[in-house]
Amino acid sequence: MSVLYTFPGQGAQRAGMLHKLPDHPEVRRTIAETESALGQDPLQLDSAAAFGSSFAVQICLLLAGVAMARVLAAHGARPDMVAGLSIGAYPAAVVAGALDYTDAVRLVALRGRMMDERYPHGYGMAAIVGLDRGLLERLIAQVHSRTMPVYLANLNAARQFVIAGIDEALEAVIGIALARGATKAERLAVTVPSHCELFADAATAMREAFSSVTLGRPCIIYLSSSAARALSDPIRIADDLASNLATQVHWYDTTRLAWERGARLAVEMPSGTVLTKLTVPVFIGGRAISCEESDMDTVLALMSRECRR
Repeated sequence: MSVLYTFPGQGAQRAGMLHKLPDHPEVRRTIAETESALGQDPLQLDSAAAFGSSFAVQICLLLAGVAMARVLAAHGARPDMVAGLSIGAYPAAVVAGALDYTDAVRLVALRGRMMDERYPHGYGMAAIVGLDRGLLERLIAQVHSRTMPVYLANLNAARQFVIAGIDEALEAVIGIALARGATKAERLAVTVPSHCELFADAATAMREAFSSVTLGRPCIIYLSSSAARALSDPIRIADDLASNLATQVHWYDTTRLAWERGARLAVEMPSGTVLTKLTVPVFIGGRAISCEESDMDTVLALMSRECRR
């Protein structure tokens, strides 16, 4: 049986998340490497005020994910496969051994800043729960237009989706969805319209940035949540990372793939528990936990038991 590490995306951030990481040499090393690559102290980026910027959020999620994985590795615990949602794909690629951490910091900084610059205000994302995909797509089509863009962005569960677009269009879809039987429809803590064609030009710029970076073959299984498949070719992984800000997320299919490939324990890296809640229904007979809600000894014990099976 296998252990899957999951890495959350934007919206899972929590103020003070970097300051809540374990007091461990690997955390301090990751913070120092991040500061060297950025030219600024990352510990100044995890405040509620700073989180108005995608740049700050994404750097914090990258740092937290890699740091926690390094702490676990220092205790002899390593995953068999990794998967990340959106920005979470970057720490996943680092932990898989496909992407150098310093390169990841620079690329994520560029990614976050471009996203902030292109849509500084007036756009975002919303979660819709309780409708099937076909109905939600029809509701989106009723609202979408050139001046009111809105898209299906994330397919997180059988009846849980995320839409992205301009504020007015998001609110319109939320209203219609609730009227048509959605059990929940609310805005997310995301200030940009990720995973849709609104970021097509940014994806092109990211592909250009990746052209100067050398990736390697992953040493463990790297699951792409954009393609919902395992990738091992460094060129394909680079394109997957560069393009994912403008590509739909297929998280439900990705967790099903992990299960089919033998994963029975999913461990979510900081921050939050979003991916754990999405993974539990798929890992029937297995287990999904988050580092934020489980103490270190529990995580290590569960990983050790899984590896002995």
